[in-house]
Amino acid sequence: MSDHDSSGSTSQVGDFEDDTNGDTNSDLEVDRSDGHRDKHASSLSSFSSSLHAVIRIKQKYQAMKKRRQNLALSLNAAGTQTGAPVRTSPKIFTFDPLNLSGHSSLDNHIPQKKKRRRRRRVMFPQSGGRRAPPKQERSRAKGCLYLLCGIVFLQVYNAIENLDDHVLKYDLEGLEKTLRREVFGQQGAVESLLSHLQEYLSTYVHNKPLVLSVHGPTGVGKSHLGRLLAGHFRSVIGDALVLQHYVLHHCPQEADAILCAQKLCTLISEMVEQAEEEEKIPLFIFDEVEHMHKEILDALWQLVATKQSNEYLNAIYLFLSNLGHGQITKYMLHNSSSSITASDHGHLTKELSPILCNILEKLHPLWAEAEILPMGLLEKVHVMECFLEEITREGFYPDHTNIEHLAGDIEYFPTAGGHEYSQTGCKQVVAKVNLL
Repeated sequence: MSDHDSSGSTSQVGDFEDDTNGDTNSDLEVDRSDGHRDKHASSLSSFSSSLHAVIRIKQKYQAMKKRRQNLALSLNAAGTQTGAPVRTSPKIFTFDPLNLSGHSSLDNHIPQKKKRRRRRRVMFPQSGGRRAPPKQERSRAKGCLYLLCGIVFLQVYNAIENLDDHVLKYDLEGLEKTLRREVFGQQGAVESLLSHLQEYLSTYVHNKPLVLSVHGPTGVGKSHLGRLLAGHFRSVIGDALVLQHYVLHHCPQEADAILCAQKLCTLISEMVEQAEEEEKIPLFIFDEVEHMHKEILDALWQLVATKQSNEYLNAIYLFLSNLGHGQITKYMLHNSSSSITASDHGHLTKELSPILCNILEKLHPLWAEAEILPMGLLEKVHVMECFLEEITREGFYPDHTNIEHLAGDIEYFPTAGGHEYSQTGCKQVVAKVNLL
Protein backbone atom coordinates (compact mmCIF):
# COMPACT_ATOMS: atom_id res chain seq x y z
CA MET A 1 0.00 0.00 0.00
CA SER A 2 2.89 2.38 0.65
CA ASP A 3 4.34 1.67 -2.78
CA HIS A 4 1.05 2.48 -4.41
CA ASP A 5 0.80 5.74 -2.48
CA SER A 6 4.40 6.65 -3.30
CA SER A 7 3.88 6.09 -7.01
CA GLY A 8 0.57 8.03 -6.92
CA SER A 9 2.13 10.97 -5.13
CA THR A 10 5.13 10.98 -7.47
CA SER A 11 2.90 11.10 -10.55
CA GLN A 12 1.00 14.11 -9.20
CA VAL A 13 4.00 16.34 -8.47
CA GLY A 14 3.73 18.14 -11.82
CA ASP A 15 -0.05 18.57 -11.67
CA PHE A 16 -1.13 20.70 -8.68
CA GLU A 17 -4.78 21.03 -9.61
CA ASP A 18 -6.05 17.55 -8.42
CA ASP A 19 -3.41 16.46 -5.87
CA THR A 20 -5.61 16.61 -2.78
CA ASN A 21 -8.70 14.83 -4.13
CA GLY A 22 -6.74 11.99 -5.85
CA ASP A 23 -4.72 11.01 -2.76
CA THR A 24 -7.70 11.11 -0.49
CA ASN A 25 -9.87 8.89 -2.71
CA SER A 26 -7.09 6.23 -3.15
CA ASP A 27 -6.57 5.99 0.60
CA LEU A 28 -10.30 5.64 1.21
CA GLU A 29 -10.52 2.75 -1.29
CA VAL A 30 -7.72 0.86 0.52
CA ASP A 31 -9.50 1.29 3.82
CA ARG A 32 -12.72 -0.08 2.40
CA SER A 33 -10.96 -3.19 0.95
CA ASP A 34 -9.23 -3.85 4.26
CA GLY A 35 -12.47 -3.40 6.15
CA HIS A 36 -14.23 -5.87 3.83
CA ARG A 37 -11.59 -8.55 4.32
CA ASP A 38 -11.58 -8.11 8.12
CA LYS A 39 -15.30 -7.70 8.63
CA HIS A 40 -15.48 -11.00 10.46
CA ALA A 41 -12.72 -9.98 12.93
CA SER A 42 -13.44 -8.73 16.34
CA SER A 43 -14.67 -5.20 16.99
CA LEU A 44 -11.47 -4.27 18.78
CA SER A 45 -9.22 -5.23 15.85
CA SER A 46 -11.54 -3.31 13.46
CA PHE A 47 -11.36 -0.15 15.50
CA SER A 48 -7.57 -0.36 15.85
CA SER A 49 -7.07 -0.92 12.17
CA SER A 50 -9.22 2.08 11.34
CA LEU A 51 -7.28 4.21 13.79
CA HIS A 52 -3.99 3.09 12.29
CA ALA A 53 -5.28 3.90 8.83
CA VAL A 54 -6.22 7.46 9.82
CA ILE A 55 -2.83 8.00 11.43
CA ARG A 56 -1.04 6.77 8.35
CA ILE A 57 -3.12 9.02 6.09
CA LYS A 58 -2.30 12.06 8.23
CA GLN A 59 1.41 11.23 8.29
CA LYS A 60 1.45 10.78 4.54
CA TYR A 61 -0.39 14.02 4.01
CA GLN A 62 2.02 15.97 6.18
CA ALA A 63 5.00 14.45 4.37
CA MET A 64 3.48 15.27 0.97
CA LYS A 65 2.68 18.82 2.09
CA LYS A 66 6.23 19.37 3.25
CA ARG A 67 7.61 18.12 -0.05
CA ARG A 68 5.26 20.37 -2.02
CA GLN A 69 6.31 23.40 0.02
CA ASN A 70 10.01 22.66 -0.59
CA LEU A 71 9.33 22.10 -4.29
CA ALA A 72 7.35 25.36 -4.49
CA LEU A 73 10.19 27.29 -2.85
CA SER A 74 12.72 25.80 -5.27
CA LEU A 75 10.51 26.62 -8.26
CA ASN A 76 9.98 30.21 -7.07
CA ALA A 77 13.70 30.67 -6.65
CA ALA A 78 14.38 29.26 -10.11
CA GLY A 79 11.66 31.41 -11.70
CA THR A 80 13.01 34.53 -10.10
CA GLN A 81 16.48 33.85 -11.43
CA THR A 82 15.43 32.85 -14.97
CA GLY A 83 12.61 35.36 -15.31
CA ALA A 84 9.96 32.58 -15.78
CA PRO A 85 6.45 33.15 -14.48
CA VAL A 86 5.93 31.97 -10.91
CA ARG A 87 3.37 29.20 -10.48
CA THR A 88 1.23 29.22 -7.42
CA SER A 89 0.12 26.03 -5.72
CA PRO A 90 -3.62 25.27 -5.75
CA LYS A 91 -5.72 25.22 -2.63
CA ILE A 92 -5.67 21.78 -0.90
CA PHE A 93 -7.76 20.15 1.74
CA THR A 94 -6.34 20.31 5.26
CA PHE A 95 -7.44 19.22 8.72
CA ASP A 96 -6.35 22.55 10.11
CA PRO A 97 -9.10 24.77 11.50
CA LEU A 98 -10.55 27.31 9.09
CA ASN A 99 -9.07 30.77 9.11
CA LEU A 100 -11.38 33.64 8.25
CA SER A 101 -8.57 35.47 6.52
CA GLY A 102 -8.25 32.66 3.92
CA HIS A 103 -4.79 31.45 5.07
CA SER A 104 -3.89 28.17 6.78
CA SER A 105 -2.86 27.89 10.38
CA LEU A 106 0.70 27.23 9.28
CA ASP A 107 1.02 30.82 8.21
CA ASN A 108 -0.13 32.14 11.56
CA HIS A 109 3.36 32.12 12.92
CA ILE A 110 4.37 34.80 10.40
CA PRO A 111 4.20 38.17 12.23
CA GLN A 112 1.92 40.58 10.40
CA LYS A 113 2.87 44.18 10.20
CA LYS A 114 0.55 46.64 11.88
CA LYS A 115 -1.48 48.42 9.27
CA ARG A 116 -0.86 52.11 9.27
CA ARG A 117 -3.64 54.53 8.75
CA ARG A 118 -3.55 55.65 5.18
CA ARG A 119 -3.11 59.33 4.90
CA ARG A 120 -5.03 61.35 2.43
CA ARG A 121 -3.02 61.99 -0.67
CA VAL A 122 -2.26 65.53 -1.69
CA MET A 123 -2.91 66.06 -5.37
CA PHE A 124 -0.47 68.22 -7.28
CA PRO A 125 -0.69 69.56 -10.82
CA GLN A 126 0.48 67.17 -13.51
CA SER A 127 2.88 69.72 -14.93
CA GLY A 128 5.14 69.50 -11.95
CA GLY A 129 5.66 67.94 -8.57
CA ARG A 130 5.69 69.60 -5.23
CA ARG A 131 6.83 73.15 -5.37
CA ALA A 132 7.42 75.51 -2.52
CA PRO A 133 5.55 78.84 -2.67
CA PRO A 134 7.60 81.47 -4.42
CA LYS A 135 9.48 83.72 -2.10
CA GLN A 136 8.15 87.22 -2.40
CA GLU A 137 10.72 89.87 -2.88
CA ARG A 138 10.52 92.86 -0.57
CA SER A 139 9.35 95.85 -2.56
CA ARG A 140 11.22 99.09 -2.06
CA ALA A 141 8.16 101.05 -3.13
CA LYS A 142 6.33 100.00 0.03
CA GLY A 143 8.86 101.75 2.22
CA CYS A 144 8.61 104.89 0.09
CA LEU A 145 4.83 104.75 0.37
CA TYR A 146 5.01 104.57 4.16
CA LEU A 147 7.40 107.52 4.19
CA LEU A 148 5.10 109.55 1.95
CA CYS A 149 2.10 108.82 4.17
CA GLY A 150 4.07 109.95 7.19
CA ILE A 151 5.08 113.20 5.52
CA VAL A 152 1.50 113.93 4.44
CA PHE A 153 0.24 113.23 7.96
CA LEU A 154 2.77 115.61 9.46
CA GLN A 155 1.88 118.30 6.93
CA VAL A 156 -1.84 117.99 7.61
CA TYR A 157 -1.28 117.95 11.35
CA ASN A 158 0.94 121.01 11.11
CA ALA A 159 -1.66 122.80 8.97
CA ILE A 160 -4.39 122.05 11.49
CA GLU A 161 -2.24 123.32 14.32
CA ASN A 162 -1.56 126.53 12.39
CA LEU A 163 -5.23 127.27 11.74
CA ASP A 164 -5.69 128.88 15.13
CA ASP A 165 -2.51 130.94 14.63
CA HIS A 166 -3.90 132.58 11.48
CA VAL A 167 -7.25 133.32 13.10
CA LEU A 168 -5.65 134.71 16.24
CA LYS A 169 -3.52 137.01 14.11
CA TYR A 170 -6.62 138.81 12.81
CA ASP A 171 -8.50 138.76 16.16
CA LEU A 172 -11.83 137.74 14.70
CA GLU A 173 -13.31 137.34 18.17
CA GLY A 174 -12.70 141.02 18.86
CA LEU A 175 -14.18 141.91 15.47
CA GLU A 176 -17.30 139.89 16.23
CA LYS A 177 -17.83 141.69 19.51
CA THR A 178 -17.42 145.06 17.83
CA LEU A 179 -19.87 144.33 15.03
CA ARG A 180 -22.53 142.89 17.32
CA ARG A 181 -22.22 145.90 19.59
CA GLU A 182 -22.26 148.67 16.98
CA VAL A 183 -24.22 147.24 14.00
CA PHE A 184 -27.94 147.18 14.78
CA GLY A 185 -30.61 145.00 13.25
CA GLN A 186 -28.27 143.09 10.89
CA GLN A 187 -27.62 139.86 12.74
CA GLY A 188 -27.92 137.73 9.60
CA ALA A 189 -25.50 139.83 7.55
CA VAL A 190 -22.99 140.02 10.41
CA GLU A 191 -23.03 136.27 10.99
CA SER A 192 -22.58 135.55 7.28
CA LEU A 193 -19.71 138.05 7.04
CA LEU A 194 -17.89 136.59 10.04
CA SER A 195 -18.38 133.05 8.70
CA HIS A 196 -16.71 133.93 5.38
CA LEU A 197 -13.83 135.70 7.13
CA GLN A 198 -13.32 132.81 9.55
CA GLU A 199 -13.12 130.30 6.72
CA TYR A 200 -10.86 132.40 4.51
CA LEU A 201 -8.42 133.61 7.19
CA SER A 202 -7.92 130.13 8.66
CA THR A 203 -5.19 129.50 6.08
CA TYR A 204 -2.78 131.59 4.07
CA VAL A 205 -2.78 129.71 0.75
CA HIS A 206 -5.90 130.15 -1.43
CA ASN A 207 -6.98 129.45 -5.00
CA LYS A 208 -9.07 132.64 -5.33
CA PRO A 209 -9.54 135.91 -3.44
CA LEU A 210 -12.46 136.46 -1.09
CA VAL A 211 -14.99 138.79 -2.72
CA LEU A 212 -17.92 140.00 -0.58
CA SER A 213 -20.65 142.34 -1.80
CA VAL A 214 -22.92 143.97 0.80
CA HIS A 215 -26.22 145.42 -0.48
CA GLY A 216 -28.99 147.24 1.29
CA PRO A 217 -31.22 150.35 1.30
CA THR A 218 -30.05 153.75 2.50
CA GLY A 219 -29.20 154.10 6.19
CA VAL A 220 -29.05 150.39 7.13
CA GLY A 221 -25.36 150.56 8.13
CA LYS A 222 -23.33 149.59 5.04
CA SER A 223 -20.77 152.39 5.29
CA HIS A 224 -20.67 152.02 9.07
CA LEU A 225 -19.85 148.33 8.63
CA GLY A 226 -17.04 149.22 6.20
CA ARG A 227 -15.53 151.72 8.62
CA LEU A 228 -15.59 149.19 11.48
CA LEU A 229 -13.85 146.55 9.31
CA ALA A 230 -11.24 149.03 8.11
CA GLY A 231 -10.47 150.16 11.65
CA HIS A 232 -10.14 146.63 12.94
CA PHE A 233 -7.85 145.41 10.12
CA ARG A 234 -5.65 148.50 10.42
CA SER A 235 -5.09 147.60 14.06
CA VAL A 236 -4.06 143.99 13.31
CA ILE A 237 -2.21 144.10 9.95
CA GLY A 238 -1.26 147.77 9.60
CA ASP A 239 -2.61 150.80 7.82
CA ALA A 240 -0.56 150.12 4.67
CA LEU A 241 -2.49 146.92 3.90
CA VAL A 242 -6.00 148.38 4.17
CA LEU A 243 -7.59 150.45 1.36
CA GLN A 244 -10.83 152.43 1.64
CA HIS A 245 -11.93 153.64 -1.77
CA TYR A 246 -14.86 156.07 -2.07
CA VAL A 247 -15.90 156.33 -5.70
CA LEU A 248 -17.42 159.82 -5.53
CA HIS A 249 -14.34 161.10 -3.73
CA HIS A 250 -11.46 159.40 -5.56
CA CYS A 251 -12.88 159.37 -9.10
CA PRO A 252 -16.00 161.54 -9.51
CA GLN A 253 -15.53 162.34 -13.20
CA GLU A 254 -16.29 159.70 -15.82
CA ALA A 255 -13.63 161.16 -18.12
CA ASP A 256 -10.97 160.12 -15.62
CA ALA A 257 -12.27 156.58 -15.31
CA ILE A 258 -9.50 154.92 -17.35
CA LEU A 259 -6.74 156.78 -15.50
CA CYS A 260 -8.41 156.02 -12.16
CA ALA A 261 -8.59 152.33 -13.09
CA GLN A 262 -4.87 152.23 -13.92
CA LYS A 263 -3.89 153.98 -10.68
CA LEU A 264 -6.15 151.69 -8.67
CA CYS A 265 -4.67 148.54 -10.22
CA THR A 266 -1.14 149.80 -9.56
CA LEU A 267 -1.97 150.57 -5.93
CA ILE A 268 -3.59 147.18 -5.39
CA SER A 269 -0.60 145.41 -6.95
CA GLU A 270 1.84 147.22 -4.66
CA MET A 271 -0.22 146.45 -1.56
CA VAL A 272 -0.52 142.79 -2.51
CA GLU A 273 3.25 142.49 -3.04
CA GLN A 274 3.88 144.04 0.34
CA ALA A 275 1.37 141.69 1.95
CA GLU A 276 3.10 138.71 0.33
CA GLU A 277 6.41 139.77 1.87
CA GLU A 278 4.81 140.10 5.29
CA GLU A 279 2.66 136.96 4.85
CA LYS A 280 -0.55 138.84 5.51
CA ILE A 281 -3.85 139.22 3.68
CA PRO A 282 -4.79 142.78 2.66
CA LEU A 283 -8.29 144.28 2.75
CA PHE A 284 -9.79 146.44 -0.03
CA ILE A 285 -13.07 148.25 0.72
CA PHE A 286 -15.01 149.97 -2.09
CA ASP A 287 -17.93 152.13 -0.95
CA GLU A 288 -20.67 153.63 -3.12
CA VAL A 289 -20.09 151.03 -5.83
CA GLU A 290 -23.38 151.95 -7.50
CA HIS A 291 -21.57 155.10 -8.75
CA MET A 292 -18.44 153.23 -9.93
CA HIS A 293 -17.61 153.60 -13.63
CA LYS A 294 -17.55 150.62 -15.94
CA GLU A 295 -13.81 150.91 -16.61
CA ILE A 296 -13.04 150.54 -12.91
CA LEU A 297 -15.42 147.61 -12.59
CA ASP A 298 -13.72 145.90 -15.54
CA ALA A 299 -10.28 146.42 -13.99
CA LEU A 300 -11.40 144.98 -10.65
CA TRP A 301 -13.04 142.05 -12.39
CA GLN A 302 -9.74 141.24 -14.16
CA LEU A 303 -7.94 141.18 -10.79
CA VAL A 304 -10.56 138.99 -9.21
CA ALA A 305 -11.42 136.52 -11.97
CA THR A 306 -8.41 135.95 -14.27
CA LYS A 307 -5.88 134.79 -11.64
CA GLN A 308 -2.94 136.24 -13.55
CA SER A 309 -0.51 135.38 -10.76
CA ASN A 310 -0.53 133.94 -7.29
CA GLU A 311 -0.12 137.33 -5.67
CA TYR A 312 -3.70 138.30 -6.49
CA LEU A 313 -5.22 135.26 -4.80
CA ASN A 314 -4.55 136.23 -1.17
CA ALA A 315 -6.75 139.28 -0.73
CA ILE A 316 -10.18 140.34 0.56
CA TYR A 317 -12.41 142.59 -1.55
CA LEU A 318 -15.48 144.19 0.06
CA PHE A 319 -18.01 146.05 -2.13
CA LEU A 320 -20.68 148.25 -0.50
CA SER A 321 -23.65 149.48 -2.55
CA ASN A 322 -27.42 150.01 -2.53
CA LEU A 323 -27.92 148.06 -5.75
CA GLY A 324 -31.00 145.90 -5.42
CA HIS A 325 -32.43 147.96 -2.54
CA GLY A 326 -35.87 147.96 -4.19
CA GLN A 327 -36.04 144.16 -4.19
CA ILE A 328 -34.88 144.04 -0.55
CA THR A 329 -37.51 146.56 0.57
CA LYS A 330 -40.29 144.87 -1.37
CA TYR A 331 -39.37 141.43 -0.09
CA MET A 332 -39.28 142.47 3.57
CA LEU A 333 -42.55 144.39 3.42
CA HIS A 334 -44.41 141.54 1.72
CA ASN A 335 -42.92 138.72 3.84
CA SER A 336 -43.10 140.30 7.27
CA SER A 337 -45.39 138.85 9.92
CA SER A 338 -46.07 139.37 13.57
CA SER A 339 -44.06 136.22 14.42
CA ILE A 340 -40.82 137.52 12.89
CA THR A 341 -38.32 138.95 15.34
CA ALA A 342 -34.90 140.50 14.98
CA SER A 343 -33.24 137.07 15.30
CA ASP A 344 -35.11 135.85 12.18
CA HIS A 345 -33.31 138.30 9.89
CA GLY A 346 -30.64 135.68 9.24
CA HIS A 347 -33.26 133.51 7.59
CA LEU A 348 -34.43 136.45 5.46
CA THR A 349 -30.90 137.17 4.22
CA LYS A 350 -30.52 133.56 3.04
CA GLU A 351 -33.68 133.91 1.00
CA LEU A 352 -32.70 137.32 -0.38
CA SER A 353 -29.22 136.29 -1.61
CA PRO A 354 -30.32 134.22 -4.66
CA ILE A 355 -32.80 136.93 -5.67
CA LEU A 356 -30.08 139.59 -5.68
CA CYS A 357 -27.61 137.33 -7.50
CA ASN A 358 -29.91 136.99 -10.50
CA ILE A 359 -30.27 140.78 -10.73
CA LEU A 360 -26.65 141.80 -10.12
CA GLU A 361 -25.07 139.30 -12.54
CA LYS A 362 -26.96 141.01 -15.35
CA LEU A 363 -25.41 144.37 -14.46
CA HIS A 364 -21.76 143.26 -14.52
CA PRO A 365 -19.89 139.90 -14.39
CA LEU A 366 -17.98 141.13 -11.33
CA TRP A 367 -20.84 140.09 -9.05
CA ALA A 368 -20.73 136.56 -10.42
CA GLU A 369 -17.45 136.20 -8.50
CA ALA A 370 -18.81 137.68 -5.26
CA GLU A 371 -20.70 136.39 -2.25
CA ILE A 372 -23.86 138.46 -1.85
CA LEU A 373 -24.71 139.68 1.68
CA PRO A 374 -28.04 141.58 1.85
CA MET A 375 -28.80 143.97 4.72
CA GLY A 376 -32.49 144.37 5.57
CA LEU A 377 -34.59 147.32 6.68
CA LEU A 378 -34.23 148.71 10.20
CA GLU A 379 -37.16 148.80 12.59
CA LYS A 380 -38.00 151.60 15.00
CA VAL A 381 -36.29 149.80 17.89
CA HIS A 382 -33.07 149.71 15.84
CA VAL A 383 -33.35 153.44 15.11
CA MET A 384 -33.69 154.10 18.85
CA GLU A 385 -30.48 152.10 19.44
CA CYS A 386 -28.72 154.29 16.87
CA PHE A 387 -29.89 157.45 18.74
CA LEU A 388 -28.73 156.02 22.05
CA GLU A 389 -25.28 155.21 20.65
CA GLU A 390 -24.85 158.65 19.06
CA ILE A 391 -26.13 160.55 22.10
CA THR A 392 -23.79 158.64 24.40
CA ARG A 393 -20.87 159.32 22.07
CA GLU A 394 -21.65 163.07 22.06
CA GLY A 395 -21.79 163.19 25.85
CA PHE A 396 -25.53 163.82 26.32
CA TYR A 397 -27.64 162.20 28.99
CA PRO A 398 -29.42 159.16 27.46
CA ASP A 399 -33.02 160.05 28.26
CA HIS A 400 -35.33 157.31 27.00
CA THR A 401 -38.25 159.69 26.50
CA ASN A 402 -36.10 162.05 24.44
CA ILE A 403 -34.71 159.16 22.38
CA GLU A 404 -38.21 157.84 21.64
CA HIS A 405 -39.32 161.35 20.61
CA LEU A 406 -36.36 161.68 18.24
CA ALA A 407 -37.00 158.24 16.75
CA GLY A 408 -40.64 159.21 16.17
CA ASP A 409 -39.59 162.06 13.87
CA ILE A 410 -38.13 159.56 11.39
CA GLU A 411 -40.26 158.51 8.40
CA TYR A 412 -41.46 154.90 8.37
CA PHE A 413 -43.17 152.55 5.98
CA PRO A 414 -46.75 151.54 6.72
CA THR A 415 -46.86 148.94 9.45
CA ALA A 416 -46.49 145.43 7.95
CA GLY A 417 -47.10 142.38 10.10
CA GLY A 418 -46.62 144.34 13.31
CA HIS A 419 -43.24 145.75 12.17
CA GLU A 420 -42.51 149.43 11.65
CA TYR A 421 -39.61 149.80 9.19
CA SER A 422 -37.72 153.06 8.73
CA GLN A 423 -37.48 154.56 5.24
CA THR A 424 -34.09 156.19 5.86
CA GLY A 425 -32.71 153.89 8.55
CA CYS A 426 -30.20 155.61 10.82
CA LYS A 427 -29.03 158.09 8.18
CA GLN A 428 -30.64 161.15 9.87
CA VAL A 429 -29.56 160.21 13.39
CA VAL A 430 -26.31 162.16 13.37
CA ALA A 431 -27.94 165.30 12.00
CA LYS A 432 -30.75 165.27 14.57
CA VAL A 433 -28.35 164.70 17.48
CA ASN A 434 -26.22 167.63 16.34
CA LEU A 435 -29.32 169.86 16.64
CA LEU A 436 -29.67 169.13 20.35
